[in-house]
Amino acid sequence: MGETVLERATYEDLCRMPAHLVAEILFGQLVTHPRPAPRHARAASVLGGKIGAPFDFGSDGPGGWVILDEPELHLGEHVVVPDLAGWRRETLPQLPETAWFETPPDWVCEVLSPKTVRYDRLEKRNIYASFKVHHLWLVDPDAQTVETFELRDKDGGGTKWLLLATYAGDSDIAAPPFAAAPFNLKPLWSY
Repeated sequence: MGETVLERATYEDLCRMPAHLVAEILFGQLVTHPRPAPRHARAASVLGGKIGAPFDFGSDGPGGWVILDEPELHLGEHVVVPDLAGWRRETLPQLPETAWFETPPDWVCEVLSPKTVRYDRLEKRNIYASFKVHHLWLVDPDAQTVETFELRDKDGGGTKWLLLATYAGDSDIAAPPFAAAPFNLKPLWSY
């Protein structure tokens, strides 16, 4: 008996997925999940607004960033779709002409849901580290928490994620790379 060989997913496989699914290719495997639930979408949208105003648009903040909802990232063999991503303008001086980005972002945010938590905490986090994404935030609308991570060099080579802080409930957050414009978390969880 021979070994079972799994075929690696292709971009064409991803494009054949129905529009009501988010499709990604992680380590050669096609991964799909439903569009975000309302609480998940609300947390991502509010967070994008809180960060986008001062950092993308420069309203009461330093500007200098491009903040986007659900961009399609082509990182080597991987196709990932974070809930939010941000590039410093010097990292991404102009938007690509393609429907995706090949330049790794400087910051990504994943809003955790029961269907995505494993991928967000394991596979996608490892992909982001291998492509030198400097900052990762994990937002959990059910627990009403935001975990902030920074990529650091390990002794002896390689990199690791360092948990900088966990914010909860209606606390104020001032976390890298967006510490220059603190904001309150309560609007992420309330409607």
